[in-house]
Amino acid sequence: MKSNGFLAEFKKNKPLFVMILPAVVLTVVMAYLPMSGLILAFKNYRFDLGVFGSDWNGIENFRYLFESGTGWLITKNTIVYNLVNLITSQLLAILIAIFISEINKKFFKKISQSLIFLPYFISWVIVGTFVFAIFNYETGLLNSIIKALGGDPVNVYEMPGIWPVIIACFNSWKWCGYNSVIYIAAIVGVDAEIYEAASVDGANIFQRIRNITLPSIRATIITMLLLNVGRILRGDFEMFYQIVGQNGQLFNATDVIDTYVFRSLLQNSNLGMSAAASLYQSVLCFVIIIVVNRIVKKVDESNALF
Repeated sequence: MKSNGFLAEFKKNKPLFVMILPAVVLTVVMAYLPMSGLILAFKNYRFDLGVFGSDWNGIENFRYLFESGTGWLITKNTIVYNLVNLITSQLLAILIAIFISEINKKFFKKISQSLIFLPYFISWVIVGTFVFAIFNYETGLLNSIIKALGGDPVNVYEMPGIWPVIIACFNSWKWCGYNSVIYIAAIVGVDAEIYEAASVDGANIFQRIRNITLPSIRATIITMLLLNVGRILRGDFEMFYQIVGQNGQLFNATDVIDTYVFRSLLQNSNLGMSAAASLYQSVLCFVIIIVVNRIVKKVDESNALF
């Protein structure tokens, strides 16, 4: 009966099915067929035998990943960095959206929004150049200022503890403008009459923000958090690689799963280990988004993703 229902629907909307066919084929070819390569995580890969001809080694790749200590380190770094980046970038985006929405001058509002949005279009390669120009030991801006003030230069690239702060700052600077657009759209959708009524009742700007703006965009905030939590184990590879580069002194403080996988492929050509780390990352991302969505569903079912 279901088959007949599908055939009837296909005959009725044949042009629509034909239109969606390229997207379906592209998704299958680019997203689902490559998933067969996940078996590399359970194999001792040899180039002469290929993916399917190499010997199985069970969970040895996963065992080595964690027994060496690397697995726990990159997992911790990935989660901590993404949590910090999520909180700072989203909080800053909300503040910017509220600030811009409260501006009355249209020209100034457009200029401010454009300038804040601009960093999103700057490549991480350029951002990495900015970072090097600021913190370079010999000719960097920071040490040039310190020398001009009579102090001794500092080698920031030998100070792993400060790099989480540096990375979080540049990540927020680059993404806050892009994220703020979503919150601005949510704020624009709030009925202006509510603000007018609150002003008539004597509410100041901070009371309007606390009692009207924030509750009105709560669903948007929760949705954005859920979408970003699903990526909490996926570090921004370009950001870490372009800012930190191949500086081994900073690996323990800045290495995430994505950079570890890339370096494993680049230096050791260890496809089995790389596949194991990638599979571990994907499974944990899936588990985290399911758990967080279930928590949100229990608290407020209407704001859950599914």
